[in-house]
Order: sequence, then C-alpha cells, then structure tokens
Amino acid sequence: MNRRELLCTPLAALGRATGKPPAYLSAYAQLYASNPRAAALEWFRKARFGLFIHYGIYAQLGEEAWAQLTSKTPVAEYAKLARTFKAEKFDADFIADLAVAAGMRYINITTKHHDGFCLFRSRHTGFHSLNTPARRDLVAELVNACNKRSLGVFFYYSHGREWRHPHGPDNEHWGGRARPEYNPRETSYAYDGAHDLQKYVDFVAAQVTELLTNYGPVAGIWLDGIAVPLSGDRYKFHCQDLYDLIHRLQPHALVSYKQGLLGTEDFLAPERRAVPVSPGKPLEICDTLQERHWAWVKDSRHLTADQAMTALEAAARNRANLLLNTGPLADGSIHPEDVATLRAMGERIRRHGFPGDPA
Repeated sequence: MNRRELLCTPLAALGRATGKPPAYLSAYAQLYASNPRAAALEWFRKARFGLFIHYGIYAQLGEEAWAQLTSKTPVAEYAKLARTFKAEKFDADFIADLAVAAGMRYINITTKHHDGFCLFRSRHTGFHSLNTPARRDLVAELVNACNKRSLGVFFYYSHGREWRHPHGPDNEHWGGRARPEYNPRETSYAYDGAHDLQKYVDFVAAQVTELLTNYGPVAGIWLDGIAVPLSGDRYKFHCQDLYDLIHRLQPHALVSYKQGLLGTEDFLAPERRAVPVSPGKPLEICDTLQERHWAWVKDSRHLTADQAMTALEAAARNRANLLLNTGPLADGSIHPEDVATLRAMGERIRRHGFPGDPA
C-alpha cells in the first residue's frame, strides 16, 4: 500500500490488529486485537518511566543540539560534522539494558533533530548516519535491542524546525526561532515567493512513513518544534493529516506534539512541568539528567540520583510519566554520571516501588 492509498483508506479499515501485538504490548493482547490504540494507551498510562536520548552530529561540538542556530554556522559548513561522525561507542544493547535496570518501560530517540541530520536510512535525504564514517543505522540497532527486552520505542522527530531543508519553516513567515538568522542569507534556502512550505510538509510525511514502515512496530511518533506552528497559521502544516497517516500506518502508534498543537494528540508531553490535561488524556513530562541541556555539553553538571528521584516523584504526583533524558557523548557512549544515576534509581524503585505506589 503506497502513501496515496493510505491517505484514502478509512481509518476504520485499519483500526483492528491483524496479528499478534508487539512485545511491549504482549500483556494487552485481548484489547489489542479489537482496538490497538486503546491497548497502547492503557500500556502508556502504566509505563510511568522512559529514557530520552538526544544524539546527533552536534554531540561532537559539546555545545548543545542548537549549536547551528546559536553560532549561525552556514548549512554547508555545519554539514562537515558528518564527515567525522563515528558513533563508535554507541551500544544499543547497553542502552536498552540500562533502561531496564533503571525501571524504565520505553526509550525515545532523536531520529532527526532541528539540524536535519538523521540517525536512520532515508531515501529523501543523504544527510544521515549511513553516509558518515559510522555507516550505521542507529535507529535500527536501538529498535532491535528494545524488541529483545520488550521495551517500547518512540521516535522523536523535529517537525516545526528544519535548518537544512530549503523549504523548511522560514523566519519571514514564522517565529519561534524557526531558522538561524544568517547574514548574508543562506544560499541553500528558498526565500520569498520561491519558498513553498508544502514541499517541506510532504518531506515530513515521507520520512515519517519511512520510520513507520522500515522498523516494525513502534510505540509512537514524538514531534518537536511546536513554537513555530504556534507562531502563525498552524493549519498550514496539515498536522491532522500527519496524525491520521501515522495511525493508518500503525494503528497502535501514539502521537504527541509537546503540550498539544491541535488537541487531537494521543498524549501531551510538556517540558519539565505539568500542564492542564483534558480529561482522560495521558501526560508525560520530559526532563534531562544534564542541567538545562538535552544534548551533551562539556563541563555541564549532571543530576544526582536524589535529584532525579525528585523529578520522578513530581511526575507521579501529577499522574504523569517521566521521560528522563541523557545526551550521549560524541562517541555515542552514555555519560558515566548518568549511568550511575539511572542504576541507582532502578535500585531504589526495586526496593521501595515507584513513587506513589501503595506502601
């Protein structure tokens, strides 16, 4: 079934499962058979704790994932980072084992951040990890590791910001720090009458289709960059069409867009603090083990186990999951302080239960 056929197929025709549930939903097999998304939502409400991973070529700089924007590095110059991206110590099995040891039920990885670099093979751009010295599909490796351990996998995808695509959201029509403020203008971008946001919208749909057809069942798509569509006519992004496409491709897959763009997302995922939630809508709070930073930053302070447990307790009080982030180092390894903190959290959870559990 191609994308056009998917877009034209009624949701009801794809609303029932045709096979056994993915490993992470095995305990919900009966509900999955009749309503895959309801099964996934029930699982998500009870998952409580997940691992967020921000990794890309920006890790080599040790200056956050926003380095291209803050330093106003030209697109071609920034792309040179791909020439030295090796990820030699990115170990998906170690990461998945660490998540299990911490008491987590799922992992969310940045498949593509604002800079446009992808950790997966894509037919729609050559700017991905297989065209680097790493020559690896890191998304595939992580999915395989999670499947072996019955962990759910979410795919972070930068939607509202794209600093490489010629027709990505521009600064002439959108706010929210849509693009770096280049002076003189970035020659690879389309401007004024030549700029066509629909070309970018189609690119997003094509890449999300790849993510949902090339890696087996995934827990969901986690969209980022909400400040940009919120700064103007959000409906020009055709997000409901994207949500429907996701649900057609994988009826169980959940969709989030931070604190909610349209109100039709499956769950809300604000940063660091709870937001008012529609009745019955699950909530996930994302926070990071590296103070103020999501990607690895040199000489940044990292949370202790006590501080991280405080974040987990706050999420529990708000009846929310906690998605706790680590930014792998340039070589792909997990920072030793984060490893120690996550393992200590797991020990406390095994000894005392999750915060909010009956004594």
